[in-house]
Amino acid sequence: MMTGKVGLLCMTALWLSIAFSPAFSAEPPKEITVSAAISLKNAFEEIGKHYESKNKGAKVVFNFGASGDLMRQIEGGAPVDVFASAAQKDMDALEQKGLIAPVSRANFAANSVVLIVPSNVRIHIKSFEELKMESIKKIAVGNPKTVPAGRYAEEVLANYKILDAVKDKLILTENVRQALDYVARAEVDAGIVYSTDAMTRTKEVRIVAAAPERSHKAVVYPIAIVKGTKNEEAAKAFISLVTSTEGKMVLSTYGFKAGK
Repeated sequence: MMTGKVGLLCMTALWLSIAFSPAFSAEPPKEITVSAAISLKNAFEEIGKHYESKNKGAKVVFNFGASGDLMRQIEGGAPVDVFASAAQKDMDALEQKGLIAPVSRANFAANSVVLIVPSNVRIHIKSFEELKMESIKKIAVGNPKTVPAGRYAEEVLANYKILDAVKDKLILTENVRQALDYVARAEVDAGIVYSTDAMTRTKEVRIVAAAPERSHKAVVYPIAIVKGTKNEEAAKAFISLVTSTEGKMVLSTYGFKAGK
């Protein structure tokens, strides 16, 4: 039987071990899951490294894909802490269903839409209108149902009044990076992607035209905390970094413009 100071010391040690065990730790979870438009991949992976270096023991798990697909995953209950979309439409849909924390929502980047062709194939087009040419057989664009870049592409083609003329040439892809891949491998004659995507494959693709801003909805990226997250403080910290001067500098390095 423990008595006196020995017993007191043992009890103190026991309570200390319980108080500082993982089950009783007051520290928030260190890992967060960020679902983000695949066009953000390169920039967000770098921002993720900055976040982890600033928060010892922290880890960011990224889930990149088409914004529409990521939206549906969140609707289905996927365990996501932060959502970053390539279009307002997908974020609006989640907000209307009460699936994001509205006060956390912020626009953090913008992009532009460009027409690209394979670098190693001499395709003589200089404008979107020339996609009507008989020599252009296949044009890679994201599937408008789930890929914001595909919706912007449709808007551009409609603006130039050539959508009906080229609709049978369109090769619909699962996301904007797949459209980029098709062009880079010269499996199609042309593609419509974001300027930031084209920047990642400059040896394989070349930009032949940029879509005027008036030709499509503004390409603005919103970010928000997914409602119900158990990692709210960590999610807030990640969004704060993305929207900070440091985050904006990283985004700028990868060709993104300031969000409006």
